[in-house]
Amino acid sequence: MPAEAAPHERIWMAFPRPNQTLGDTPGEAEAAYAAWTSVAHAVLEFEPVTMVVDPVERDRARRMLSAEIELVEAPLDDFWMRDIGPTFVIDAGGELGAVDWTFNGWGAQPTATWGDDARIGRFVAERAGARVVASALVNEGGAIHVDGECTVLVTETVQLDPHRNPGLTKADVEAELARTIGATRVIWLPRGLTRDYEPFGTRGHVDMVAAIPSPGTLLLHEQPNPEHPDHAVMRDVRRFLEGQTDASGRPWHIVEVPAPETLRDAEGFVDWNYLNHLPVNGGVIACGYDEPRADARAREILSDAYPGRAVVTVDAREILARGGGIHCITQQQPAVGG
Repeated sequence: MPAEAAPHERIWMAFPRPNQTLGDTPGEAEAAYAAWTSVAHAVLEFEPVTMVVDPVERDRARRMLSAEIELVEAPLDDFWMRDIGPTFVIDAGGELGAVDWTFNGWGAQPTATWGDDARIGRFVAERAGARVVASALVNEGGAIHVDGECTVLVTETVQLDPHRNPGLTKADVEAELARTIGATRVIWLPRGLTRDYEPFGTRGHVDMVAAIPSPGTLLLHEQPNPEHPDHAVMRDVRRFLEGQTDASGRPWHIVEVPAPETLRDAEGFVDWNYLNHLPVNGGVIACGYDEPRADARAREILSDAYPGRAVVTVDAREILARGGGIHCITQQQPAVGG
């Protein structure tokens, strides 16, 4: 699996459709449509975007999205493309492949349905002209992060979740990650952010916690306020990572990315973070939270981590309110030969 900062052919997304995630009121639904649309248009400034659209939202998608965005229709349950879509890989001969993980609604979450979403991985792979690499491992794209040099970050509470992969051991998971994405070094983070274990959570996706902008460097979420439970969570995660090395045997150069100052919303402690960003060709699409000082500080850190790229902030509060961020709603298709 290439690094996310490697050149892309395009970004895949899924357009929102009515379900429990979308919202209970017309206003909440419109806010979701607008948030997904804003991310798509931000990405489009850097590279092509293909949007999977449920037939019930065909007219709305065409009305809201730029004509430059390619629309393809397929039935959807939800609209978190990172998780329901395939993970693209490139083999030694330069052929594009796509890992079609088994998807079961983030470990059969009681709020989830996934009959249609479970078919999106293969659908996208075939539309992209990629060779399908089928996997029986229940996994999602937001549950892995790679450096492009055979290192992958995962979380014990996701891949070893008894609602996802009952009976599998770490060795079993590692063998499948080696077969599918070429990982020779699997780093098992102990857990994810607090909010991620509540309804609409994923039980610990790594893409809310850490990112690898370049081999040997690790961006890590920091919650500086001790009133937030993630202050202790991330202290322990950092301590764990300080004792880890990548596939090449290098210790990590850890760069902490402080959280916004907001601690709570109507549902409890927030999981607002800047790790859930998307590198694109020549840029980075970053989550924003209408906190000018914190958003600017995050842009500065990301600019240093991705030198030569323009960092663009998109308001992600409506996305985070539904359980994820910008990284969660996008999936990169690498450029073959890039």
